[in-house]
Amino acid sequence: MIQVERLTKRYGDRVAVRALSFEVKKGEVVGFLGPNGAGKSTTLRMLTGFLEPSEGTIRIAGIDALAEPLEARRKIGYMPEAVPLYPEMRVQEYLAYRAQLKGVARRDVKKRVDAALEKAKVTDVRTRIIGQLSKGYRQRVGLADALVADPPLLVLDEPTAGLDPNQIRQVRDLVRGLAGEHTVLISTHILPEVEAVCGRVLILHKGELKLEGATSSIRLTMGGQSALLLSLVGRGERAAFEAAVKSTAGVRRVVDAHDLDGGLVHLRLEAEGRPEVAEDVFRAVAAAGLVLRELKSEAISLEDVFAQLTTHDAPEAHSPDAPATDAASPAPDAAPPADADAPKAEDDV
Repeated sequence: MIQVERLTKRYGDRVAVRALSFEVKKGEVVGFLGPNGAGKSTTLRMLTGFLEPSEGTIRIAGIDALAEPLEARRKIGYMPEAVPLYPEMRVQEYLAYRAQLKGVARRDVKKRVDAALEKAKVTDVRTRIIGQLSKGYRQRVGLADALVADPPLLVLDEPTAGLDPNQIRQVRDLVRGLAGEHTVLISTHILPEVEAVCGRVLILHKGELKLEGATSSIRLTMGGQSALLLSLVGRGERAAFEAAVKSTAGVRRVVDAHDLDGGLVHLRLEAEGRPEVAEDVFRAVAAAGLVLRELKSEAISLEDVFAQLTTHDAPEAHSPDAPATDAASPAPDAAPPADADAPKAEDDV
């Protein structure tokens, strides 16, 4: 569904995306991860036709997106982080308007609007004025907008940004329900969201793809090798504990070390995935004359992988004429952002 080869975007001498290559297969739900400034939004703007790459190729559903941009965009339903909506329109009126802009035949508009309302779970507010809806409902209207032309590919940029826990859960359920029928690419830095809805992840850092793979397996890998975390609690000097475990074959590093009440020490270790590593740690601690109270193993989490592969925030490059934020990036042929004088949202809907 998506084929990207050596995609690059430069702003002067600054490289925002560098030789990026990946594929997303039909029916997949893929998480596009990275810290702020990693190049995620720049990549999405190139995929959806808002930004021209400096180099590389993009194919959407077999269509060369650079040679035939309009045809490629017809295959995409794009939901930006700040969904641009007309606050004075009613939900079904807005979706009918958007369907016509996207080229849906007049005779099919009602059917497509009804289907989008149902998929996005907003049928109960179809006659409500958009400006009077809560942010959670407005996000779902934005999802209905992305669905209204029945595109095979959905690109969702931070779909749960600013929502409360209940609203986040509702949007996640909606995205999970789209798997198979639609291909979904979700850009986010919220790791629990990825683990909840995505079958595969792409981790981007400083414009480069650092790691990709199935969510179920990537949590068990670190740098291409299986790994685990060891958490141990014992009595003794922290320095002595650290020295004992660091000398153990298979222990890569001490992730966390701190003192507990009662003279106890807690260490968290990153180690190779061999089960005998835990046994070796136990023997090393005992040989050092230290008292071990607890030793347990756990799989490396997606958060641990993400933390090792990425660093702290770095500003993402923008061209002088490129939108400065995702809020300035409307959906294809989208309505302008909501008027600041629109009615305030109600908390209950």
